[in-house]
Amino acid sequence: QAYRGSVKPYVNFNAKHDAEILKKAMKGIGTDEDAVLMLLTARSNDQRQQIKAAYKKAYGKDLVSALKSELGGLFEDLIVALMSPPTLYDATLLHKALKGAGTNDDVLIEILASRTGDEIKDIIKVYKKEFSNKLEKDICGDTSGHYQKLLVILLQDLYAAGEGKFGTDEEKFINILGNRSTEHLLKVFAAYKKIAGCDIEESIEGETTGNLENLLLAVVKCTKSVPAFFAEALYHSMRRAGTDDETLMRIMVSRSEVDMLDIRAAFKKKYGASLYTTIQEDTAGDYQKALLYLCGGQD
Repeated sequence: QAYRGSVKPYVNFNAKHDAEILKKAMKGIGTDEDAVLMLLTARSNDQRQQIKAAYKKAYGKDLVSALKSELGGLFEDLIVALMSPPTLYDATLLHKALKGAGTNDDVLIEILASRTGDEIKDIIKVYKKEFSNKLEKDICGDTSGHYQKLLVILLQDLYAAGEGKFGTDEEKFINILGNRSTEHLLKVFAAYKKIAGCDIEESIEGETTGNLENLLLAVVKCTKSVPAFFAEALYHSMRRAGTDDETLMRIMVSRSEVDMLDIRAAFKKKYGASLYTTIQEDTAGDYQKALLYLCGGQD
């Protein structure tokens, strides 16, 4: 399969040299933000980890701490996010979503509905190692009802064959969605449309509410197209009163080496505008520049 990320590994990569450039950029009064963002957005996450190691070796200091002390605001948040290994980034987002003030259900829903089975397995491992607690246990402690059930099913293994014999329609929904392969689900959705005369999304909207509704819709959308799911989330993060920078940043960082090119295409197709221009109109400064590099181009 062709690579669909916007950020590619830098070809003539030299971690030691990059560490030197970053050190220079942070020297003296003021920081050369341009140098920092142009370098880091043009390296893959794996290369950023090597730069971090080279920086520590050469200067005895942690690169992320150094960046934090020099940068500020949304730009700092974005750079720190870029420096985090992807699985740790997801695990940390989930931990924050569960352990912060109130539960951030949007983050739980986005990550658990969109990541692959293998990615979820890795997240569970890293979560346990980092936070010495089981992700499933933390989710169960913070959620309830059918919503909790579906989150747990998504955690346990999205594609294990479902055996459950459930009563209500809601539970049937959950069982079918949580326990079938993408291929099977797409057939189910098509058959549903024939029988019900409407899309399964419309039924979910009519039959359920709140977090459960949002989670069911996210699972259906991700089954149909993960890039389209993220294109819509990006659109909503910007095209409302005030930008939801947390969501914008989270998606741009976590999809930059996965499917950003497909997200851009889905965005253009659905909204008739390019993701690049939309980001440009909605953000400013070094933060904007870095996001545009992650976007990777105009459509």
